[in-house]
Amino acid sequence: MLQLLAPDGTYGVPKEYAQYGAIIDSLGEDQLKTFYRDMARIRRFDIEAIALQRQGQLGLWVPAIGQEGAQIGSGYAVGPNDHIFPSYREHGVAITHGVELMSILKMMRGVNHGGWNPEETRYHLYSIVLGAQVLHAVGYAMGVKFDGLVGTGDKDKDLAVISYFGDGATAEGDVSESLLFAAINDAPIVFFIQNNQWAISSPVSKQTRVPLYLRGSGFGVQGMRVDGNDVLACYAATKLHMDQARAGQGPYLIEALTYRVGAHTTSDDPSKYREDAEVEYWKARDPIERFEKFLRRQGVQDSFFEEVKLAGDELAAEIRAQTFALGIPPLENIFDHVYTDTHPDIENQKAWLKAYEEAMGQHE
Repeated sequence: MLQLLAPDGTYGVPKEYAQYGAIIDSLGEDQLKTFYRDMARIRRFDIEAIALQRQGQLGLWVPAIGQEGAQIGSGYAVGPNDHIFPSYREHGVAITHGVELMSILKMMRGVNHGGWNPEETRYHLYSIVLGAQVLHAVGYAMGVKFDGLVGTGDKDKDLAVISYFGDGATAEGDVSESLLFAAINDAPIVFFIQNNQWAISSPVSKQTRVPLYLRGSGFGVQGMRVDGNDVLACYAATKLHMDQARAGQGPYLIEALTYRVGAHTTSDDPSKYREDAEVEYWKARDPIERFEKFLRRQGVQDSFFEEVKLAGDELAAEIRAQTFALGIPPLENIFDHVYTDTHPDIENQKAWLKAYEEAMGQHE
């Protein structure tokens, strides 16, 4: 497993991983601070979103607490032309590519149909259907290759694709098909597994008999495991293999070993299937605390961390105010975006619901 930051924040590059260490050596202090700032920012956002859901402001929330290192590290390693196909928990990846946090909340509140424009962000819409986004990503990557946008050496032209999914999704047939098609077509894609140890209430030990990073080998896709709570390891591994995919060296699989500290969603109670000792073990390996220790060793002062905390409090207040200010969307929106053109069945359904609402109003 590639680990550059130990849980106590000490940094070291094993000899066999020198090429990954060289990538980190090229980073300046500003970039390192950005990693920390965004990990702390998405953690604070996550906590506030849970509170908003509990207060009835969101229909559902999918926490990513504990997975910030994997998401921020890999997200910043994705190039300016590359395309990202997320699952439904990649809030940290989203902010590294310009997705507004309120867009995610609006989606979970049900006031929009997706939340953002993938053409603008290169960050495609969340996929609730497990594994479906991996097929979409491979198809996009195959198209990129067919269009001659891989391996030209032109940094303004070449691009690759990255797809995020969890340990549970690896049991889906969609993922196996994706690995096969990526391999036989030399598609420019990185498969990024966030192994957070639990597929809702099923532990990873009940999902596979071999490490997940080996899952691609039978299809011809090489892979590696990284410490998913080490933001530097996640950045370095994703950067190297996205560069290689973009250069025409085919697909690669990264398994980021991390942990879902909170519930699977706000409709889940993890205390029913997890031991407290396990949770505490992983909390001691928290990606944000680990990186803070590293930055302090590098001489970063208290004032920076105080500034980040203050910014988090301000963010929480802003999104709370904006969420409470959201109105109820027009009922017609349910129907108006199903098809690009009008459809008689949809129009009939819309008319029926309108008549029903009017009739109900008469009995108030």
